[in-house]
Amino acid sequence: MSNWYELSAADTLAELKTDAKAGLSDSEAGRRLTEYGPNELVERGLKSPWKIFWEQLTSTLVLVLIVAAVVSAFLGDFKDATAIMLIVVLNAVLGFRQEYSAEKAMAALKKLAVPVVKVRRNGSVYEISARELVPGDIIMLEAGDLAPADARLLSSANLRVEEAALTGESVPVEKAPDITVSEGAGVGDRRNMVHMGTIVVYGHGEAVVTDTGMNTQLGRIADMIQTVEHEPTPLQKRLDRLGKVLAAVALAIVVVIFALGWLRGEDLRLMFLTAVSLAVAAVPEGLPAVVTIALSIGAQRMLRRNALIRKLPAVEALGSVTVICSDKTGTLTENQMTVTVLDVAGNRFDLPHGGALRGEDSPGGEAAMALEHNAVPLLLAGGALCNDAVLETESAEPDSYRVVGDPTEGALAVAAARAGLLKAQMEEVLPRVDEEPFDSVRKRMTTVHELPDEPSLLPEKLQWLASSLGGNGSAPYIAFTKGASDSLLNIASRVWVDNVVEPMTPENRERIAAANDDLASNGMRVLGVGFRPLEALPADKESESLEEDLIFVGLVAMIDPPRPEVKGAVATSVSAGIRPMMITGDHPLTAQHIAEELGITSEKGLLTGRDLDGLSPEELDKVVDGVSIYARVSPEHKLDIVQALQRKGNVVAMTGDGVNDAPALKRA
Repeated sequence: MSNWYELSAADTLAELKTDAKAGLSDSEAGRRLTEYGPNELVERGLKSPWKIFWEQLTSTLVLVLIVAAVVSAFLGDFKDATAIMLIVVLNAVLGFRQEYSAEKAMAALKKLAVPVVKVRRNGSVYEISARELVPGDIIMLEAGDLAPADARLLSSANLRVEEAALTGESVPVEKAPDITVSEGAGVGDRRNMVHMGTIVVYGHGEAVVTDTGMNTQLGRIADMIQTVEHEPTPLQKRLDRLGKVLAAVALAIVVVIFALGWLRGEDLRLMFLTAVSLAVAAVPEGLPAVVTIALSIGAQRMLRRNALIRKLPAVEALGSVTVICSDKTGTLTENQMTVTVLDVAGNRFDLPHGGALRGEDSPGGEAAMALEHNAVPLLLAGGALCNDAVLETESAEPDSYRVVGDPTEGALAVAAARAGLLKAQMEEVLPRVDEEPFDSVRKRMTTVHELPDEPSLLPEKLQWLASSLGGNGSAPYIAFTKGASDSLLNIASRVWVDNVVEPMTPENRERIAAANDDLASNGMRVLGVGFRPLEALPADKESESLEEDLIFVGLVAMIDPPRPEVKGAVATSVSAGIRPMMITGDHPLTAQHIAEELGITSEKGLLTGRDLDGLSPEELDKVVDGVSIYARVSPEHKLDIVQALQRKGNVVAMTGDGVNDAPALKRA
């Protein structure tokens, strides 16, 4: 069984012959360890140093040079023979050094291994080496853990897992053990599974191990990295062809000169030596050295332009590229969720990317206009206070922060900070006194904050708040709620419009829903924020709820934005006749939005991993030249796309920063 995500938790336990409450017995775990082997990535087919060195000496051109050196020595020309062999050895040493240093991919993957894991066996919980895990083991997962194997979730509490290493998706995935997923779903859509090497960023849960070692998703990537063949560069292909031509020419010279001399009755030994001497003279023994020197000069020039070349043949190969395939998250984008749009009472404000939103930075501009609406500071403050992320100020850079915690919550806190509403400062004057944590059923979170007795203690942009609550300032507490907009609309009876609280009319609901759908259709993640003044804390949470009679404030939309320099780079590539393509594991809507913003267009729309699963290699070859955006794809799909482009005669470059990009990177 491989598609464990299609089974319910109970069926998975039955299939694996294990018990959720007791786990495996020690004897059964030992038997399965013998059957399946240790839970670790295995190095397969790695070249030995001697094999790498031998391959440097077996190209056609190098073999011709070796033969020339041997013949020169045989003819007594030891100076030429020595010079040729020095060139051959130098060329082999340089090639060996480059390729041997490149055999590092497995070391990088092994860093994702987990040393110790909590597992239930014999009805008790133990800490064991992750190498000893077997299918059927029951494991415990907590925030901060690396998943030690592929596993089917049995239970979870607000479990969110960051799967960017496998999928490229920048937002942690909210896991749900009670669902089943249809056949053919990509890794990013398997919300009832966790995979080796991914990171638990929030909540906790229990899962049953389904696959270990090389049978995991990470193991499949490791296997592809070790089995995919390197594609020779255009220069290497041309040099190999040149070597064959030179060998043929040299052989023809020997035959023709020897034959003519023999026909004229010349001394056969003399004619043979003459023919061989001319053949050796035809071999450009300095060519490998000249090529290496030229490529080294090119690499130095590129280094001065901030491009580091690890393998010298890549210098020439980059000049021959016809297609650039790029991952999205962290490559075309910043891999950092950022608030880009605020929507309050039908007014939409696009925030300056990466900059401050303080009004004084752009008098009369969008920032200043946004902050004239009391709803905007209230929206930003609510998002930052109803929030568990921590902001740490980065060194000298203004408005630069490091997020500790969930990336989505971090984006809300950063947006507020850039408007002058620092989370830590607000929490000093508005301390949290109660909360309803987020859960996947309610799809929202609520925190309660005590208002200061003196309004002047509040941040300037929120000082009006104290006197506005309750009409006469009688409410000593304020509850902020954030979550999915439909979830908030279910509990909202009022809405904040032009700094006045109004009833939540059907027209208001339709406007908010339409704004939410519009933002979501552009690939953004959208959250709603509301508040409610409280005259007292609930004495009994069982009978009283913090989440009712909400005043809806507005919507916050965020996305992982493109890097500022990428749009220009895409335009430059297109003008140079190079076709850019996006291949990502992220959601199709997000991929489409980012691609259009960067100028990456597709004549035939967008293909997903499911679409690719339905195509044969021949069918993929037919469509690959017309599609430039691929979403929800697996590492295998990325490799298939690169190979299809190469079969069509393209010289392909691949760029990416995730484990899921590695097989395609190696092939390109």
